[in-house]
Amino acid sequence: MFKNQIFSKLRSSRTIFLHDLLMVPIAWFGAYWLRFNLGVIPEYFWHAALGYLPLVVFVQAVSSWFFGLYRGVWRFASIPDLLRIGKAVLSGTFIVASTLFLYSRLEDVPRSVIPLYAGLLVLLLSTPRFLYRFWKDGGTSARGGGKRTLIVGAGHAGDMLVRDLLSESNAEYNPVIFVDDDKNKRKREIRGIRVVGSIRKIPRLIERFQVDAILIAVPSANDKEMQRIVEVCESCEIPFLTLPSVGEILAGKITREALREVSIDDLLGRDSVKLEWESIRRSLDNKSILVTGGGGSIGSELCRQLAQISLRELIIFEKSEYNLYKIEGELKTQYPDLTVRALLGDVVDRDAVSHMMNQFHPDVVFHAAAYKHVPLLESQAREAVRNNVIGTCNIAQEAIRVGCDKFVLISTDKAVNPTNIMGATKRSAEIFCQTMDSEAGTRFITVRFGNVLGSAGSVVPLFREQIKKGGPVTVTDPNITRFFMTIPEASQLIMEAASVGEGGEIFVLDMGEPIKVNYLAEQMIRLSGKEPGIDVDIEYIGLRPGEKMYEELFHEDENLAETGHSKLFLSKSRESVSTLVGSLPSCLEEACQNFDEEKIREIIKELVPEYRPQSTE
Repeated sequence: MFKNQIFSKLRSSRTIFLHDLLMVPIAWFGAYWLRFNLGVIPEYFWHAALGYLPLVVFVQAVSSWFFGLYRGVWRFASIPDLLRIGKAVLSGTFIVASTLFLYSRLEDVPRSVIPLYAGLLVLLLSTPRFLYRFWKDGGTSARGGGKRTLIVGAGHAGDMLVRDLLSESNAEYNPVIFVDDDKNKRKREIRGIRVVGSIRKIPRLIERFQVDAILIAVPSANDKEMQRIVEVCESCEIPFLTLPSVGEILAGKITREALREVSIDDLLGRDSVKLEWESIRRSLDNKSILVTGGGGSIGSELCRQLAQISLRELIIFEKSEYNLYKIEGELKTQYPDLTVRALLGDVVDRDAVSHMMNQFHPDVVFHAAAYKHVPLLESQAREAVRNNVIGTCNIAQEAIRVGCDKFVLISTDKAVNPTNIMGATKRSAEIFCQTMDSEAGTRFITVRFGNVLGSAGSVVPLFREQIKKGGPVTVTDPNITRFFMTIPEASQLIMEAASVGEGGEIFVLDMGEPIKVNYLAEQMIRLSGKEPGIDVDIEYIGLRPGEKMYEELFHEDENLAETGHSKLFLSKSRESVSTLVGSLPSCLEEACQNFDEEKIREIIKELVPEYRPQSTE
């Protein structure tokens, strides 16, 4: 505590100014004392020295101020600081000597006093600064001798992180400098750590300050800002970690334990979602909620988000025993007061769906159960239709029968101008739900979005596994693009759509700009500490069955309209006039029972006229 108080006082610009001002008369009279061999200064010269002292102090103060000696930089005293002191002292000495020469030809000032004064003043101004740095660095070593660390971001998060690091007696990281692009923060100090430059200067600062590690404390950074920061950090070839995004730390404390490696989510995620939680709570509070496919990527995250609301009960309907076991255990551990009903079952099993609906009568259904792997389903239209279309019909019709208030269908961008059976089945499900909305008391709402990072079957876990094996990383085409968003963001926006939807709408999530898949591959390779094309190759294998070069979020006949949420758009959906909609389940079930793939595709093609299956050779 005593040591920190001393440091705090020494960091004050006013204290530094007074210190330097005090050193001037000490150096001035010290020069006379040395001139007369450490003896008594003759009275004649003593009075002259005393008379000229105000001039010397004034000139030296102005010179020192001009050369920037009063900026509280003692903690980082270095050769450049010594050079500034030398310039300030020499300039001040030259002006004093010139003035006294013009005034009295230096008759009452011994010639040797001038160089002795300059030398003493340099010594008196520089020594305390370097001793302070030595002491401070010595204190850090005693505290644990951690890695010399550069902190990116001198805002609130950076301040809290440094406070936590400095409070540890044996810290792994020893913060030595900040960098920040905000010019107003330059040369300021935060808890004794100076803001020394911008992010682009990191490579030079790493060498200058002998930095061993980088900690990124910019949780509010968007994807482009994070990409730029990571690219600069990667070029330094030293370890770097980051704090989670704003959305991840809103309810937590920013500490060293929150630090983690930069993930691909940080680079491709976007501004954090600001939910209208009050609206969501009002619409779902004390309700019985059913999530189909609740053990999958989107379904399980929906369960986590919904668990934060005061539900009457949460029903999870899932056909994967292991996935159901995992999400049930997680929710019961984290939310012991939440009533969780974990049910094994398949949406294609009409009897199981009917029994479940009769037993629990859910108020709101989030239908996330679906097959979604495009190439795999392309040759298995029957399975795609049974799960994605007939399964949706089963859940929807039973929801109407038991009087559910809302039914939320989770759809995909692949339903727009589909070129594969997966997209065509999801568009069929959209059409069916829109038709049901116009005929039933249950309000049907569709939410459409693109790929989610890290979901089961997505490219992220595939690339990660390929990189782990040393490559190659397989990309279909150098120019292929996809929309990406994080799983939590998608789940939160689904709840937002459920709260504002009145029935019959198709909500489209703002996916930002499409991203080249080869860029995703390159960044994942770099984040693993390797170099694309050198350590891990990228191999282009061509488009797989059913794949498009790019995806679309809405059809040309669907005009987007704004909602009250900046990341949620309303698609002015097309009216379906197909006579097949009413008899869709029975027609498809018959074709599925007969394993008639050709008939299945004919029905889907008639229902979704824009479906353009890719030709196969």
